[in-house]
Amino acid sequence: MSTDTIMQIAYLSLLMAAIGGYAVVRYRGRLGTMLQHAALWALIFVGVLAGVGLWGDIRTTVMPMQSVSQTGETIRVPRANDGHYYLTVDINGEPIWLMVDTGATDLVLTRRDAEKVGIDPDALQFLGRASTANGEVGLAPVTLDSVDLGPVHDSRFRAFVSEGAMPMSLMGMSYLQNFSRIEIADGALVLTR
Repeated sequence: MSTDTIMQIAYLSLLMAAIGGYAVVRYRGRLGTMLQHAALWALIFVGVLAGVGLWGDIRTTVMPMQSVSQTGETIRVPRANDGHYYLTVDINGEPIWLMVDTGATDLVLTRRDAEKVGIDPDALQFLGRASTANGEVGLAPVTLDSVDLGPVHDSRFRAFVSEGAMPMSLMGMSYLQNFSRIEIADGALVLTR
């Protein structure tokens, strides 16, 4: 065992001894009440662990995901509870979650997503400017090696990295115009190529 592990075990042992000692003094003569409270806290702890472990399943139930038709020509994106459409797109082999934004001209990555796909934002020159609802931000042009949305593959795709803080990356019209048909029907965005 490493020194760090031994120190962590010692710290947790002291913490448990302190909490246990407090409980014994506090509930002296009321052992039943102490056991009830300990069981309640144990159930709360197990519930939190279960929630964390099941979060992936809960998220996909609450946030519907895109689907691809059997022919591979149509991508159907359900409208999320907040009224927006979200897509998971593989950029340079990494899954990136994008919000579809028909008001955006280009595909725009956040700094964090740019790093995830292998682009160093600190090495970029933010010479372009864009007007957003939050004011003007700097943009740096980049070329993405690959952009894959289901069976749809694009190589050497021009996009931008935003210098400003954005909650998530955006899929704008420069990417959407590559589809022959874009429609909203039955609560879903339908992209056909």
